[in-house]
Amino acid sequence: MRTKLRALLGASAATATVVGTMLAGAGTAHAATLYGCPSGAVCVYAQDQPANSSTLTHAYYSYGAHNLSNQEGWHWVINNQTGGASTTMCYGYNGGNCTGTTIAAGSWSAENLSPINSIRLNRP
Repeated sequence: MRTKLRALLGASAATATVVGTMLAGAGTAHAATLYGCPSGAVCVYAQDQPANSSTLTHAYYSYGAHNLSNQEGWHWVINNQTGGASTTMCYGYNGGNCTGTTIAAGSWSAENLSPINSIRLNRP
């Protein structure tokens, strides 16, 4: 399934990698959207769908934990926060047991959200 999700990004992944690398290298805030994810947000996309503005289902802007509801299977999670803030997948509600994937600013990951109950946006 992860291969299928990666294939859905197609050729635009290379472009986003270059843009993401340039933004990360700048070390400052950026105003660009990334696959429809607004600047400053962590975004979750529809299950088994490509990451773009039409498949965006959730956007989180505030630091701290955000509980998930009815999120099963594989989803793209994009961290388009500014200032180097990361995001972490948590197995517990309210940011408990945050031992899942940590995604750096300007990056993304295909995540199986079935065991994930919250996403924590971390201050830089």
